[in-house]
Amino acid sequence: MSTDSTDPQQDWQHWHEQRTAAVSSSYGPLSLTGTYWLSDYPEGRIPAVPGRWRDEGDEVVLSAGAEDAVTVDGKPLIGSVRLTADQPPIHESRAESAGRRLVVLRREGLWAVRDFDPESSARRAFRGIEAAPYDENWVVPGTFRAYEESRSVRVENADGKERGLGLAGELSFALRGVEHTLQVAVEDDGTLWAVFADATSGRDSYRFRFLRPPAPAADGSVTVDFNRALLPPCAFADHFICPFPPPGNTLDTAVPAGERRLAEG
Repeated sequence: MSTDSTDPQQDWQHWHEQRTAAVSSSYGPLSLTGTYWLSDYPEGRIPAVPGRWRDEGDEVVLSAGAEDAVTVDGKPLIGSVRLTADQPPIHESRAESAGRRLVVLRREGLWAVRDFDPESSARRAFRGIEAAPYDENWVVPGTFRAYEESRSVRVENADGKERGLGLAGELSFALRGVEHTLQVAVEDDGTLWAVFADATSGRDSYRFRFLRPPAPAADGSVTVDFNRALLPPCAFADHFICPFPPPGNTLDTAVPAGERRLAEG
């Protein structure tokens, strides 16, 4: 997220403010109150979630009556409708009930429903994101090298289950004169995504964080800015299934930059 500012510190401050606003928005990560895998509810009834939800292979069938007060595409649902996985943003998901967004999710062939409630206790209790002040020393040049073929590694997720994590290459850079490498994914827009930990993780910062450098130049060069290290969604709500860092992505140095943890009251 960038601005027209030419002052890196002001630009970072604006980014931090926008990030805080996005996290605390009505359907930001703080509003997630549950992720329900349909395989755990073969009868189709999910406690506290209206309607009946059935896995039918490549689709989910949602059935509801007037008493469920479910709308799909803004219209009351009386009967059944076939749904596929929702795409961001959350507030544009198809199913809703009393202001809650019921988001259809698919991971590795399994279907789930996520319940985003603007009245969640986590959102009400939110006091901000504790982040380190901007420090230009944590902005370093890096080089991205793509793998000949994309890889997938099995890593533990925040819900205790192992899932595949796609990796497209390696990002190398130096911190305090020491070379480091992170395995990264490449997003659809060409930007990079790394899941990493460092010597502050689980002590002075959350147990792991995300890093999202911009798309590399044609020669692979890219700016690596740890001031914009992000808390993962599972830092805001326990119901996310964030992947843990893959092997090799735990830096043996402290990175006291970027977002650290949720601010306490």
